[in-house]
Amino acid sequence: MIGRRTLLAGLAAASATGARAADTTLRLAQYKAGDQLLLRLSGQDGTPYRTEWAEFASGNLMLEAVAAGSLDLAYGSEIPPTFAAVAGSRIRIVAVVRGDVNEQTVLVPKDSPIQSIADLRGKRVGYVRATTTHYYLYRMLEQAGLKWSDIQAVNLSPSDGQSAFRNGALDAWAIYGYSVPLAKSAGARVLRTAQGILSGNYPYFTSPATLADPARRAALQDHLRRLSRAFEWIDGHRAEYAAAQAPLIGVPEAAIRGLLENVSQPRRLAPVDDAAIASHQAVADTFFSAGLLPKAVDVAPLYDRGFTFGDA
Repeated sequence: MIGRRTLLAGLAAASATGARAADTTLRLAQYKAGDQLLLRLSGQDGTPYRTEWAEFASGNLMLEAVAAGSLDLAYGSEIPPTFAAVAGSRIRIVAVVRGDVNEQTVLVPKDSPIQSIADLRGKRVGYVRATTTHYYLYRMLEQAGLKWSDIQAVNLSPSDGQSAFRNGALDAWAIYGYSVPLAKSAGARVLRTAQGILSGNYPYFTSPATLADPARRAALQDHLRRLSRAFEWIDGHRAEYAAAQAPLIGVPEAAIRGLLENVSQPRRLAPVDDAAIASHQAVADTFFSAGLLPKAVDVAPLYDRGFTFGDA
């Protein structure tokens, strides 16, 4: 099995403390119908260690759980780690997903007179603080000659935003993920996607405590390699993946398949490199220059280059 030598080496290093694969548990985060389902469908779920999954609605909540010591691995955009760095949270980024940005959008009701981002002046716009929506909405407004203060920005969780948007309490909604096809299936219209603004980089992050544990670190390496293979599996199994997700998230299968077939780039897991760090630094610098961070942030210390996803 790919990566097995690395896993066994890590578990052997932990043998002095009596740790074995069967005694090792990875506590993992996911979005609804996320990585756990994907690993099972792609045949990558047969791990020699235990896994415990917890479901979250946003990357910022996942990061808080990692920082609190409740999780071993989670993921999100570049934005939650940026805010975490300012707050002094102890996290480490070990891999980066290069994924879709077409599902990061600003939506408006189907009959809305709003035709451009410039039309959002004075409007009630939902977003999720410290996530991609915070960043790309700010950048879109800037490009349209507007300031953050020119809109009525409403910080809402994805579920609360969905309810507010559906009930007409929002004029527009900056949102991501399967909230987008769900809203579109109910008639929402895409005002603009984040294409050209977001990098498409989505970091996987862990804690220093997890990395310091040889058995958990080895299991983490194995898990990331399984994810890498699972992401490649999606390319040839979009219909199967959509059919499995649809009943779990309450989104029409056709809507999910349409999203999967129109991604800005195929989902791939990549090791940490200079380009990933530079992309993240640009985001942090933008937030600081916009006055959304109290101080400048150097994101490089957040990254750990010790994980690879090849055949070795």
